[in-house]
Amino acid sequence: MLKLKTSCMAALLLASAAAVAHTPYLAPESFEPVNNWVTLDAAFAEKFFLPEVKFDQSEFSVTQPDGQKVKPSELFVGKTRTMLAHEVKAEGTYRFSTGQRYGAVFRSWQQDGKVKNSRDPNEAVPAGARLLAHFQSVTLAETYVSKGAPDKAALKPSGQGLELEFISHPNDLYIDTPVRARLLFNGKGLAGQKVELFQAGQTEPESKAVQQLTSNAQGDIEFSVKNKGSYLLLNRYRTDAPDGAKAPTYSYSYTAVVEITE
Repeated sequence: MLKLKTSCMAALLLASAAAVAHTPYLAPESFEPVNNWVTLDAAFAEKFFLPEVKFDQSEFSVTQPDGQKVKPSELFVGKTRTMLAHEVKAEGTYRFSTGQRYGAVFRSWQQDGKVKNSRDPNEAVPAGARLLAHFQSVTLAETYVSKGAPDKAALKPSGQGLELEFISHPNDLYIDTPVRARLLFNGKGLAGQKVELFQAGQTEPESKAVQQLTSNAQGDIEFSVKNKGSYLLLNRYRTDAPDGAKAPTYSYSYTAVVEITE
């Protein structure tokens, strides 16, 4: 009975940690370049897109229409947000990415009926305590902007970590029309995963998704919406970390921001 209770407590703890975590996002001020410039915000938030914590410790990148990856033209780091500005010269689609951000290592243990959570790497787990969770966060946020007609070179997945490959072009989405994408992990379709869809400008916190999607055997998802606006797709996925990592488990978070028009 003790093992059952402890297992249930661990499951609840992991679910709770995911529920209260801020969601990362990378969102353009406009999905159409203004005077050949694109300006974006990168932050963590509970409501979209109201920044609360800046997105840092990462290598931002822009994949150009020719498939080449470059750094943003300008980067500004504030207290609650990181701001990017990039000059788009060639016509086509640009993929903006935060790059993978390796965050804090989280540990949780139970001792004498009490649960302790810690992000302090110097705090040792007490002798006799039962370790409930030990993972490091790995975060990636992306979005797309097109100058002129959309094209597909920038849509090619990296094949590394958790990401979303758009089958429908992310800059050619319309209400009441299916949007198709494929959830990938290290380049392979990720089956049976929950993908949440949020609409920007809603008054509810992130726990209120407008749709809950589940990837099929190939990792594919499909959805449609009746209201135009900006939307955020979110997946969280935990798996074993590679050898030499700071924790035995990686907790991945991936988001993509798109605009759906009439």
